[in-house]
Amino acid sequence: MNTRFVTSVLALSLGMSMAMAADGVRYNIIEDSMLKERAKGERAVSVVEKKYNDMMANDINKIGFVLSDPHERINDAYASKYGGTSLDNLGFMSVTADEALRPLLLSHPELGGFSPFNLYIWKMTGSDTTTVGHITPTTMLDIVGVKDPMTRKAFEETFVPLDQLVDNKLGGKISMVEYDTLTAQPMMNFEITFNRPDDLNEFIDEFQERLEAAFEERAYIIAGYKNFRESYDDLGQDFSKYDAYFVYSLCHFKFSNAIFNNKDSRPDAGAFAPCSMYFYIEQGSNKMVIGMPKLENWISVMGIKDGKKIALIHELDKEVIAIMERLGGKQK
Repeated sequence: MNTRFVTSVLALSLGMSMAMAADGVRYNIIEDSMLKERAKGERAVSVVEKKYNDMMANDINKIGFVLSDPHERINDAYASKYGGTSLDNLGFMSVTADEALRPLLLSHPELGGFSPFNLYIWKMTGSDTTTVGHITPTTMLDIVGVKDPMTRKAFEETFVPLDQLVDNKLGGKISMVEYDTLTAQPMMNFEITFNRPDDLNEFIDEFQERLEAAFEERAYIIAGYKNFRESYDDLGQDFSKYDAYFVYSLCHFKFSNAIFNNKDSRPDAGAFAPCSMYFYIEQGSNKMVIGMPKLENWISVMGIKDGKKIALIHELDKEVIAIMERLGGKQK
């Protein structure tokens, strides 16, 4: 595997300067084994998978995180659709610290590029370790372009209880993926100007139908949807700066199989999947603002060198841009 792993102590000693090296993904690499005893007809799972599932079901909400659109054992779907898998486990869990995130979204809506983000798990077949991890908040901030020091500090602090929970529940060796620099333009950004109707909800519903159909036509899966405006309304918390704010999580199954489950597979890159695309309309505005981190970030942060994988990544970035332009998006 091309990705360089270093322990957290070494990573700290190297410093966080983008000119030198930065920590891109935080991993817990945990010794693991398959459970020998299980109920009749129950599929085989590992010790760590069982603990991870219990943590996601019973503990994540206790530290202020909301689990939405869980996707367990994607490897089983690979095996069913493509006839085999090199993975014992690959799971994507979309999480967000909703209440802590609200004031940050009000000042920096671009944080929707990683809200939700993936707290993921993977294990190669025959391996004696399972890995659980996520993109570091610093790298998320750098990709979406948030520079304000106070916002960066507050966003990074939301990850402290999450990392402590994983450490306490699952243990393992903490390691980091290290990278040198981000791609020159890590985000794709669009604006759609529209004639504001009396019923904005009807306009949004119609747009979302067209959006979903356009992506599904190109073999994308709508892997998740989170409506922040509705969530905060339900909580009785003010989010009236936005008439609409929602996030789609997108997945392309054939692409993901080629990256995570094919020859020279890179399941570690699953930290970036699925891709979050945010949409918002400020109060009274006739402009929809849209943003999504480019898949090209996978190349720079994860150190992907394989030419075929790089070509696939660039192809999907171009395709997403083309789809959004057909929907009326103007690149910013």
